[in-house]
Amino acid sequence: MDQLNFSSLAEAAGYARRGANSAVLKRLDYFCNHSLLKDGNVLVDLPGIDAPVKEDAERAYRKIESPDTSAVICVLKPAAAGDMSAEETQLLERISKNHGIRDRVFYVFNRIDDTWYNTQLRQRLEGLIQSQFRDNSRVYKTSGLLGFYGSQVKQTNSSTRFGLDSIFATTIKGFDGEEETPQFVSEFNNYCANSGKLLSTAFRVSVNGYETSNENYVRILSEWGIPLVDQLIHDSGIESFRSGIGLYLAEEKYPELFATLANDLQPLCIALRQFYLENYRRLDSQPREIAAMKAQELTLLNQEMQNLGIEFKKYMSAQINDVVIGNDREFDQDFTKLKARMVARLDELLKTFSVMNAYKRATESHPRNSTAPFIAVLVEALYYLANELEDAFIEAIHELVKNFFQRLGDRLRKVDCYHQVYRLIGNDGGIEQLLRRAEEDITKALVNEARTECDRYVRESPRFYDEGTFSIYQFRQTLQQTSQGYDAQAIVEAEPAIKELLKLDFEPKVFNTVRKNFRQTVNNTLKTHLLPMAEEQAQIILEQYDVARKYREQTLEQDAEEKIARNSRLQSEIKQKIDLYQTSIVSINECLKAMQIFEQLPVITESDITKQAEIVADADFVEVLE
Repeated sequence: MDQLNFSSLAEAAGYARRGANSAVLKRLDYFCNHSLLKDGNVLVDLPGIDAPVKEDAERAYRKIESPDTSAVICVLKPAAAGDMSAEETQLLERISKNHGIRDRVFYVFNRIDDTWYNTQLRQRLEGLIQSQFRDNSRVYKTSGLLGFYGSQVKQTNSSTRFGLDSIFATTIKGFDGEEETPQFVSEFNNYCANSGKLLSTAFRVSVNGYETSNENYVRILSEWGIPLVDQLIHDSGIESFRSGIGLYLAEEKYPELFATLANDLQPLCIALRQFYLENYRRLDSQPREIAAMKAQELTLLNQEMQNLGIEFKKYMSAQINDVVIGNDREFDQDFTKLKARMVARLDELLKTFSVMNAYKRATESHPRNSTAPFIAVLVEALYYLANELEDAFIEAIHELVKNFFQRLGDRLRKVDCYHQVYRLIGNDGGIEQLLRRAEEDITKALVNEARTECDRYVRESPRFYDEGTFSIYQFRQTLQQTSQGYDAQAIVEAEPAIKELLKLDFEPKVFNTVRKNFRQTVNNTLKTHLLPMAEEQAQIILEQYDVARKYREQTLEQDAEEKIARNSRLQSEIKQKIDLYQTSIVSINECLKAMQIFEQLPVITESDITKQAEIVADADFVEVLE
C-alpha cells in the first residue's frame, strides 16, 4: 500500500477494483526464514476460494490442482461459523473428485478456541469432522491467534511486561491515555479462566475482576512463566499441525521430489556423459607426434577442400534463391528503382516528344514527297520512343547488375568458406575472377533481353485498334484532325492528341515489362548463369589440391605443434569436466540411496574413459573442432 501511495484499505480496494475482503491487490513479497524452506520449498499465499472476484478464486483452484504443488493447506471457518460455506463445500467436492491431489491436502479448522466456550459450536464441528473428514488423517484444529502470539511471547520477559511494551506496543495506546487491551491478551485471559484446558494440569490460574486485563496478563505470566505459555501453544494445536506438515514434506514429499529430479536429470546426464566420453576419446585418438599429425592433416586436406567446394555452392545457391523469392531486400530496392526509372523516362519522353521532328524524319525518308501521312509520323514516334526506352533500360540494367555483384562480392568475402580457401591455397582460388566473368555474362544476357523487349515496343499493342476501345477512338479523332490539310501545320496542331495516343500505347507495354515479365527474366538469368558457374568453381577448388598441399607444407609443422598442444589442452579441460560431473553425480546418487530411491544416475568410470573409441567408418582420422 505504501508503494502505491494508498492511505487506507478502501483506497487500495478501489484501485484494484476488487472487494474490500479480496486477498489480491498486487504482488506481495514475504520474507520468512524457516527450516521447511531451506531445500527449495516455496510458500504461496493465494486469494481465497471465496474471493469476491471470480478470476481470483479460479487462480486459487488452478494452483491447488497444479501437479507442481506439493501441499495444499485449506484454512476452514466452521470452528467459528458453525457451518461450512458454499465455497468450502465446493472445494471439498472438487478435491474428492481429483485423486491426484487428495493426499496432499491439509484441512485446518482455525479459531478452535471459539468452540472452547460454546458447546453448540463444538458439537457441530465434531459432527462435521466425523461426517465429512472421517477417513482423512490430515485434519487439524488450531488457534492461529494463540499459537502465533504465544510463540512470540516466549521470547519476552517481565522487563517488557511479556510483550506489552514490545510486541503489542502499538496496539495498547489509547486515545484517553489509558491502555487498550490487545486481542491476544483478552483471549489469553479467557483461556486461563474459562477454556477448561488447565483443569487437568498443575496450573492454578486466577483471573481477578479487580484487575485490568493487562494487569491480569502480566501477573499470571509472572506467577507461572513460560511453562504456561508452552501449555497455551500446545492447546492451540499449531505444534501438531507444524509437526504434521513437517513430516509430510520431509519424509513423504522430499524423497518424491528427489525421485522426480532424478527422473528429469536422467536423459540430461546420459547425453552429457555421452558427449564428454565421445570428445575425450576422439582427442585421445589424435596423434601426439608432429610427424603423425602432419600425415593426418594432409590426409584431411582433400576432404576439407571438397567440403569447401560444397559450402561455396550452397552459399551461392542461397544467395540466388534469396533474390528469386524476394528475400534480398537490397536487390528488391534496386529493382524498384529500375521500374521507377523506366516509368519516369517514358513520362519524360512523352512530355518532350516533338511531332515536328517526327514529321521532319518522315519527309526526309521520302525526298520525292513534300508531305507525310499521319501514319508515317506515328511510325517515327514509335521507333523514337522504343529506342530511347531501350537506352534507359540498358543503363538501368547495368546499374542493377553492378550493384548486385558488388554486394555479392562483399558478402562472399565475409563467409567462412572464402576465408578457408585463402587459408588453404594462399589465394581466393579464382572466385573473384568468377564473379567478374559472371557479371559480364549476366549483363550481356540481360541487355539482350532488354533489346528484344524494347524492340517489340515498335509494334502497336495487340488490342490497340480493337473496336470499342478508347485507343481506336483517339486514333480516329487524331486522324480526322490531321487530315484537315496537307502541310506540317495540321500535324503540329494535333501534337497533344498524338502524345495521348502514344501514351495509351506505351504505358501498358512498359508496365508489362517492369511489373510482370522482366523480374522473372532476371531471376532465370541469374540461376542459369550463376549456378553452373558455382558448380564449376567448386570443381576448380578441388582441383587445386596440389597447390594447397604445397602451400600447407610451408606452415604444417608449426600448425601440427599448435594442434597437438590444443588437443592436449582440450582433453585436459574435458577431463576436469568429467571429474566435476562424476563428483556431482556420485553425491546425488548417495543422496538418492539414503532416501531408498533405487534409480541411479549414470556415472563415468575410469574404464569408460580408457575404453577405445569405435573406429569411424571410411575415415582414418577424425577432425576435432574446438
